[in-house]
Amino acid sequence: MTVVHSASAPELDIGLRHLFAFVAVADAGSVAAASERLFRATSAVARAITNLESDFGVRLFDRRARGMLVNAYGRAVLVRAHRVRDELAALAKVLPASGAQRAESGFQIVLSALPNGRRLAAVARLADLHNMHAVARELHVTQAAISTAVKELEDRLQVQLFIRSPKGLVATDAGEIVALHFRRCLAELRHVMPDLAAMEGVVRGTVRVGALPLGRTRILPSSIAAAVDRCPGLRVVTVESPYDVLAAHLRSGDIDFVFGALRAERDAGGLCQDALFDDCISIIARAGHPLTTRSALTLQDLRDARWVLWRADTPARETLERVFREGDESVPQPSVETGDLALLRGILLQSDMLTAISAQQLHYEIAWGHAKVLPIGLAETRRSIGIAQRQGALPSPGARVLLDEIGTQVRRMIDGGELLAVA
Repeated sequence: MTVVHSASAPELDIGLRHLFAFVAVADAGSVAAASERLFRATSAVARAITNLESDFGVRLFDRRARGMLVNAYGRAVLVRAHRVRDELAALAKVLPASGAQRAESGFQIVLSALPNGRRLAAVARLADLHNMHAVARELHVTQAAISTAVKELEDRLQVQLFIRSPKGLVATDAGEIVALHFRRCLAELRHVMPDLAAMEGVVRGTVRVGALPLGRTRILPSSIAAAVDRCPGLRVVTVESPYDVLAAHLRSGDIDFVFGALRAERDAGGLCQDALFDDCISIIARAGHPLTTRSALTLQDLRDARWVLWRADTPARETLERVFREGDESVPQPSVETGDLALLRGILLQSDMLTAISAQQLHYEIAWGHAKVLPIGLAETRRSIGIAQRQGALPSPGARVLLDEIGTQVRRMIDGGELLAVA
């Protein structure tokens, strides 16, 4: 999954130099004092503030005789501006010593090559697409503009960001570092306008959710429906990919949070995880399957069963195999192996195959009587389900609304006995 930044996305046109002039004025308390710190003309700094206020559609300062006082809107922007500055400062520190890591000047070197968010997106997308023409088309600029932007950035940083290969332009190690921090900056810029709208009592903007399999059937759909009903200006984009892919995009800020089965701490570096409920794997068969007439089953009773299962590298499959091994039984060899829930569901309902899956994923088939959970306890498959976010991330107002709705749905289902409370 890669996040496409529309050419009309507001974050692309935010002037970074204007943004940091705003930070300087906010810190100094006046345009004149900020001008001295920035070594820029007073008129240029004043114009930067005016342009930024015009772009955001709000005043960021209360103008007073003794200086400029940041107002509530300005404080909201200042939070995101500081986070962007911190990302660029962190980037300057981790680049090779021969490049931007040159004492305190590193941050200014990085900033000098970044007129606006569009250049951030150009580098980030080039690292994804490996093709200047594709990036230029996506951002509605010329290929020459992309080439010039990359060349100028490489010259300023004194590092090579991309190399030509049979796969196109591939990011160097330094290029990957730059792209990561640029993506995080874009995520902060993307949230500025929604933050300002929320101050007027309006929740808008786009929330990007990494959707792991367990939540896709019931919890996430009902939560999204409630969120967009509550906030008509909200847009939700779900991203369905393997956990490792979603985690990488979560760390880079391309998605806001991931909902699904949580991972061991060793696999969740850079992420914070919040468990909402626990879940167990169930053995499920179609209604009318011969095994559904039994009042109790053991692993031995499943020796001759045929199976439709998730692929071998999934947590559910690995957990099932572990249960059989620990029970001194042969590991199930699936007749069908798939990563698609619709295909698994269709095969399950039209055959005598069994599957091992969370009952949440086949909730409607079970509720409507088309499938049945077999009477075999698998308490040892208990795992935590919840939310993963990037450590230190500041969710947008829309993300907070959706997170709140997910929490509400989960609590209601726990109270109704449909989910297991976290152990």
